[in-house]
Amino acid sequence: MSNLIADWRDRPTHRRVWALAAPMILSNISVPLVALVDSTVIGHLPHAHQLGAVAVGASLYTFLAWAMGFLRMGTTGFAAQAAGRSDGAALRQILLQGLLLAMGLALLLGTLGVPLSGVALHFMQPSAELDQLTRDFFHTRLFGLPAALASYALVGWFLGTQNARAPLAILLSTNLINIVLNLWFVIGLDWGVVGSARASVIAEWSGALLGLWMTRKALRTWPGHIAWAALKLWQSWRPLLAVNRDIFIRSLALQSVFFLITVQGARLGDATVAANALLLNGLLLTAHALDGLAHAVEALCGHAIGARDRLALRRSLIVAGGWSLLASLGFAALFLLAGHLFIEMQTDIQSVRETAFIYLPYLAVLPLIAVWSYLLDGLFIGATRAREMRNGMLATVILLLPVAWALQGLGNHGLWISFLLFMVLRSLTLGGLAWWLRRTDGWFNGAAH
Repeated sequence: MSNLIADWRDRPTHRRVWALAAPMILSNISVPLVALVDSTVIGHLPHAHQLGAVAVGASLYTFLAWAMGFLRMGTTGFAAQAAGRSDGAALRQILLQGLLLAMGLALLLGTLGVPLSGVALHFMQPSAELDQLTRDFFHTRLFGLPAALASYALVGWFLGTQNARAPLAILLSTNLINIVLNLWFVIGLDWGVVGSARASVIAEWSGALLGLWMTRKALRTWPGHIAWAALKLWQSWRPLLAVNRDIFIRSLALQSVFFLITVQGARLGDATVAANALLLNGLLLTAHALDGLAHAVEALCGHAIGARDRLALRRSLIVAGGWSLLASLGFAALFLLAGHLFIEMQTDIQSVRETAFIYLPYLAVLPLIAVWSYLLDGLFIGATRAREMRNGMLATVILLLPVAWALQGLGNHGLWISFLLFMVLRSLTLGGLAWWLRRTDGWFNGAAH
């Protein structure tokens, strides 16, 4: 206990955590703000199926894009460890590999996205109006996918070098442009649901181009040269691809859970799927804010592992963990006391409001449960322990499935109870794996495997 208090009182660690976390929280919060603006603008159009189309179409796009989240997470871990070793050549190689992977995957997903979305909508069984608007929205959003994936790699690389200002600039510019164009295209030009998608595409390309431009200055801080010959060798790609493969499987399982919420909600009616989307915007707001602290954990723990500094690793976890708990308590209180205002701000469709109000207590509980999985994700990403992250997520989903199946009869209540249980199991499995790695000194032995 005395060590815990001493570590919490270490002011330099607090400064290092917040030097990274504050810009990332600010930039991360801009992401769900875009979703809030989308919901608010579309939610004040006359029909529930218009809001439902944005919810379902964005869910389809997010399923594809966020399943590629390993481009950020894998890049952060390797870049952080390279920075800890002061290896400028490795930093250049990681950046280039991340961008090349982003372009290749964007082409693949863009080709597969249209037929896969048709299959998904067939299983959702939406109304005819919801089906057509969703297709229009999703097909337009696909044009921004290459830029979105490139931004993942760029943000991850900058964060790994403990440069939080560049991700702040990329994400803020992307999301502010998105918000402004959303208002203009949907309200000013009356382009409706498709206008919202076009705004997102332009914003994603703007952010990616800005990030590429900023790498020139950042690389001057880390002298070195790209080993072009090494890029032709499988051996130089294998560590990154192995970690990315495992994070991809983990992210696919995670996004499947969120996607199934949308699918099941759509089966329960247009008002229910729209209400769940508004509530999940609250979770997005919470997750992106708390992820700012998790991103600090990624960078600081990865740097500590690269430098083999056990004290810095422990202090970073304790300080970031303490602040994460305080922040989650704040979000729980916010949704408990002001949840009705949060819903009313997003839509004036009475049926959607009334449906969302019923399930607000679940949203209030979520931050207290989910915070630990975000923090532990940061630790595992910084250590490039992707295999353990993958195994923990798969175990969580396998344990959850029979319970979720049994709760189907409770309708949307069963859906939300299953989701809360998912977050509990996710934290417990990661916590157990973290304890085992600590006992075996696994954080410092063979991290990037």
